[in-house]
Amino acid sequence: MEWKFTDDAPIYQQIMNIMKQQIASGALPPGQKLSSVREMALEAGVTPNTLQKAMAALEREGLLYSQRTAGRFVAGQEEIREGLKKELMMEYVEEFLDKMKKLGISVEEVIALLQENEEK
Repeated sequence: MEWKFTDDAPIYQQIMNIMKQQIASGALPPGQKLSSVREMALEAGVTPNTLQKAMAALEREGLLYSQRTAGRFVAGQEEIREGLKKELMMEYVEEFLDKMKKLGISVEEVIALLQENEEK
């Protein structure tokens, strides 16, 4: 997993966003066992407490689950995964359209540009 962090949001939220993208895209499929918190924290270059905070929040959202002696796994409920995918898609579209508006580009111009780009 690629861990790139910025200064615009707390690290644990960025970890959550990266994990959500991986789950929504299927890169982390349902039932996959995750590495330990300590291993993932080392890989990401963060403290175990920061990573644990993100994992606990993902569990509360129903995206991960823990088995006492076996570890932490990706949840397999398709409706949750599809909801997550739609939530991320809307977030990205809103962010993109906001940036286009700041450039003075209309929605119609964006659609034309997307269609032009698709044809290439």
